Amino acid sequence: MFAEILVAALLVISGVFALVGSYGLIKLPDLMTRLHAPTKASTLGVGGALIASMLHAIVWRNEVSWHELLITLFLFLTAPITANFIAKAHMADKLKSGDLPPTGTDRDWATLDLSEEPVQPVMTPPGQPGRPS
Repeated sequence: MFAEILVAALLVISGVFALVGSYGLIKLPDLMTRLHAPTKASTLGVGGALIASMLHAIVWRNEVSWHELLITLFLFLTAPITANFIAKAHMADKLKSGDLPPTGTDRDWATLDLSEEPVQPVMTPPGQPGRPS
């Protein structure tokens, strides 16, 4: 009985997360805010459904569902990386360097430097521009 309630609760919670993530993807105003909806809420929605499926397989069939485990791991690893790449591409395409906080290095945000010399971060003291006090 407890396992059935847990599986049902995971499915309902994952459905709510997926619904909120889908709604946010449609209603949020710009790309950078809209990016959070599928990477956060929808990931938890799909992840919750997969975890419920794994729990169902363990309790009722007495076997570990490796497929769902691998899909969950793949989803939780790739969604943040994909969001990072989309955000960096948006920053490089739509924003100017003056619109962004300083990086602490000679490079700008979302750029690739093919020079041979390494770039060391420059620490700015508290209260300086680009660093909170």
